Amino acid sequence: MTVSRPTLTPLELGARLDRILACAGGLVAAFPSSALDQKPPQRYQSVRDLAFHIFRTALAYVDGMDMGELREAWVQETAPEELVDGPAVARYGALVRGRVSGWFEGAAASEYARIIEGTYGPGTGHYLLWLTTLDAAQHLRELYAIAAALGITPPEPLPTSDFEGLPLQASLW
Repeated sequence: MTVSRPTLTPLELGARLDRILACAGGLVAAFPSSALDQKPPQRYQSVRDLAFHIFRTALAYVDGMDMGELREAWVQETAPEELVDGPAVARYGALVRGRVSGWFEGAAASEYARIIEGTYGPGTGHYLLWLTTLDAAQHLRELYAIAAALGITPPEPLPTSDFEGLPLQASLW
């Protein structure tokens, strides 16, 4: 999928990313360990890695904004062994969410115009935030589909209004 430019403001994207992270944390907390070990239809080794990726990518965005470079290795990391169950992954997600929301609270509007070296080449902080939010939204949809396939009842419905204005793929796999 080719994404040309953001259509949402950085403030809108930051708020959506926060809600997506909160929803992912609530959902992954409902997953038993056995479900986290399953292989999802996408490129991830396990559902645990997919859930971890949602949070790690958001953290990589703020680290990249702080360092001026978003490293490929950060977004390719797999879940550490100590994230043994859904609640552990959710706790990691809560820590990430706190770090990310703290960064947004302190960011000046000019931050989003800075050029950051990213995995897809250089882009503005605004553009990279858009890609990060898009990635998190797509993976949250996948997590909800996996939950449904496994008979796991989500604690809240899929936040479809947070996907408006994001060019998500029609198919989940």
